[in-house]
Amino acid sequence: MSTTTGQRLEQSADLLSTAAIARLESSYEWYRRLTADERSWVGLVAQAGIHAFITWYRDPKTNPPMPIDVFAAAPRELTRSVALQQTLQMVRTAIDVVEEQVPQLAAVGDEHQLREAVLTYSREIAFAAAHVYAQAAESRGAWDARLEALVVDAVLRAEPDDVLSSRVAALGWDEVRGVIVIAGAAPPGPGTEALDALRRNATHEGLVALGSVQRNLLIAILGGVEDGLTVAAGFQHLWGEGAVVVGPLVPHLYAAGRSARAALSGFASAPAWPRAPRPCPASELLPERALTGDTRARRALVDKVTRPLRDRPGLRDTVPAYLDQGSLEATARELFVHPNTVRYRLGRIAELTGYDLTDTRDAFTVRLALALSRV
Repeated sequence: MSTTTGQRLEQSADLLSTAAIARLESSYEWYRRLTADERSWVGLVAQAGIHAFITWYRDPKTNPPMPIDVFAAAPRELTRSVALQQTLQMVRTAIDVVEEQVPQLAAVGDEHQLREAVLTYSREIAFAAAHVYAQAAESRGAWDARLEALVVDAVLRAEPDDVLSSRVAALGWDEVRGVIVIAGAAPPGPGTEALDALRRNATHEGLVALGSVQRNLLIAILGGVEDGLTVAAGFQHLWGEGAVVVGPLVPHLYAAGRSARAALSGFASAPAWPRAPRPCPASELLPERALTGDTRARRALVDKVTRPLRDRPGLRDTVPAYLDQGSLEATARELFVHPNTVRYRLGRIAELTGYDLTDTRDAFTVRLALALSRV
């Protein structure tokens, strides 16, 4: 390389930077949408890249290519404003500008060498850009994981909305509608693997997910849900052995505490119903939850059974009579009515409360609700 080529490059550095920025301005809509500060950051990167190339080109033995330093000229926020693909377009544009100027910049006989140097350095710059963006992605991933853990913890603790709001917005959940919480035993292996599997499945189903592994418990918060039980059925294989309990569908993440309380209470009480379905709605575990001290479940169970019968004395009297006698005929004799009347009343009770007294599980639930209503 002749000294003349190096001098010409150094003298043209600012002009090359200006030409590269002008080419970006005319070629790419994304660049024109950047703010003034963001454009200045891009300009700093372009200028630093060209100066670093010149320094390396003039003395490649004592100045090995260190293109990663080029990106130190701009703040980390640039990786959020400018995507990796756009950064590579910026690199390509700068290289094109320099290549076009090779006939004017290179001394006689140096043209081929200068072009090869430009291509070599552009490759190094491209690798450096990928490295910078990979580091930024890892950093954001670690931050998002910590933020996700804080949000899940806030939901489980039912913290006030003002505590949640900024974190929810940072995770992009402020517009998410249709939320459920699912609780169950964590599968064997590292918790990170369980959470990664949860996110992959959610993405595949067009949902969004937050998750947390706490001791042996895997808790999932899914958004964009329309039918909670159907979604849970498709996700239940992500949990370990035992019950998988689904909290009620709530409108948004700020109301997810209600779904989380029900799911966790249901999971804690599920061993009392060994034949519980998997997944199981928390509402199906109301009697077990009431027995383990869940006051909300207790109120819900009592209201569900007693409220519809409050102004219907005939139905109200039929419930304990049938539970005690266990047959239509015996109940009819106790109430001094025809067996068909008892049959009709049992049908009406099932319609109003959702519980069929001829089913052993439903009969147990109703008997417990009546007992709780009396104490």
